[in-house]
Amino acid sequence: MAISHRLQCRSILSALLCAAACGSPDGAANELVVEVWAHSGQEAERAVLEAQVDRFDQAHAPLRVELTLIPEGAYDEQVQSAALAGDLPDVLELDGPFVAAYAWQGHLLPLDALLPDSLLASLLPSIVEQGRYRDRLWALGSYDSGLGLFARRSALEAAGIPVPTSPPEAWKVDDLDAWMTRLAEADEDGAVLDLHLNYPGEWYTYAFAPAVRSAGGALLDVGELRAHGALDAPASVGAMAHIQRWIADGRVDPNVDDAAFVEGRVPLSWSGHWDFARYREAWGDDVVALPLPDFGEGTRTGQGSWVWAVTANASDAEASAAWIRFLLTEPEVEAMASANAAVPARISSAEASPLYGPQGALRILYEQLQGGFAVPRPRTPAYPIVTSAFQEAFDAVRSGQDVEATLTEAAEVVDQEIADNRGYPPTTGSR
Repeated sequence: MAISHRLQCRSILSALLCAAACGSPDGAANELVVEVWAHSGQEAERAVLEAQVDRFDQAHAPLRVELTLIPEGAYDEQVQSAALAGDLPDVLELDGPFVAAYAWQGHLLPLDALLPDSLLASLLPSIVEQGRYRDRLWALGSYDSGLGLFARRSALEAAGIPVPTSPPEAWKVDDLDAWMTRLAEADEDGAVLDLHLNYPGEWYTYAFAPAVRSAGGALLDVGELRAHGALDAPASVGAMAHIQRWIADGRVDPNVDDAAFVEGRVPLSWSGHWDFARYREAWGDDVVALPLPDFGEGTRTGQGSWVWAVTANASDAEASAAWIRFLLTEPEVEAMASANAAVPARISSAEASPLYGPQGALRILYEQLQGGFAVPRPRTPAYPIVTSAFQEAFDAVRSGQDVEATLTEAAEVVDQEIADNRGYPPTTGSR
C-alpha cells in the first residue's frame, strides 16, 4: 500500500475518532464498519469471538465490526467464490497455510506498515513465520497449534519405557518401534497407537509432514518450486513406509469412534493440543505430552492455525488493521487461548499460561514452537495442490499401496499444477 494511502487512512480514522470523542451530533453517520469473516469454530471459540467484537466496538467507537461466521466445512469454498467475484470483506480469517495463495492472487494487503515492530517482536516466531510470503507479512493469528505424542505415563513406566521431557530427548523412531512392541505385549489386540486416521483432509498434511521433514525429506522443494526430488525422495519414502508398516503390523487403532485413547484402547496418541482437555478428563495427571519421534534428523512438529488478514477490498486498511491489533493484545490473546487451549501467540501470554508456562502440562508443545522444531507447511501459492496431493497419497499409503510409486505420482500432480501456473510469477499484489 502506498505511503500516501496509509496516511490518508490514518487521517480518516483519526477524524472519526475525534468526532466521537468530541460528541459529534452526527456520530452515527460517521460510523465506520469493518466487515469481518471468520470460521465458526468450536462453540467456546465462537463465544469468545463474539465477545471480542463487543469489546472492540465499545473501545473503538465509531468503528464497528460486523462479524459473519461461516461453517468451517464450507469456509474455504465460500471464501474462494467471494474472492473470484471480488466480494471479499475488509478482514478475512484464513487457515495459515493458504495465506501465500491468497497473497499471490492479489486478494490481500501486506501488513508490514500497518502493525508496529514492537507487536511482531512480542509474538512467537512461528506466528510471524506462517504469515510471511515473498518477504512480506500478510497475516497473523492470535494462537498457534501444538502437535505431539500424548501418552499415559503409567503405561510407559510399567513397560520400563523412558519418558522424554524435552524435544532433543525425543525417541528415535526405531526405539518407538521397540516401545510399541513392548506395549503390545500387554494389549489385547496389539494396537497401541492412535494416528487419528478418522480425521479427514488437512490433518494428514499437518500431522505427518513433520515425519517427512524429520527424516530429511520434504513435501516440496520450495526454492526450486518442485515436488519431484522432494516428495518422492528416499527420505520422504522412508518416513511414509515406516508409518505404513505401523498400520500393516496392527500397531495403529483405526479409531473410527475417535475414542481410542480416551477409552484406554491405546496408550499413545499422535494428536494436537485440542485433544488435551478430553484426555485429561479421562486420565487426569497420568496424561503426558511428548515430542514426535525422530525419524533421523531430529524431532519435528507441525505449526500453523487460523490467521487474520486485511483484504484488497478493505475500504479502510488502517481501521481493518485496528481489529487485528486488538485481537493480538494480551487480554484478547489470553481470552481465546483459554477457550481453545491453543498456544497463545504472545510470548508473555504463553509464559504466564497454566498450560504452556514453565510448570504447564503442555510446556513441551510451546518449547517446540520456540526452539525451532516446528516446520511450517510449504508457504507457496502451490500449497492447495500440495496438500491435496499429499492427502490422496497418504490415503493410498495407509491402504497398502507402493509408497515410492504413490509419492512419485503425487509429485507429478503437484509439478504439473506448478507448470500450468508458470511457476507462480510475482503478481502486483504479492510483490
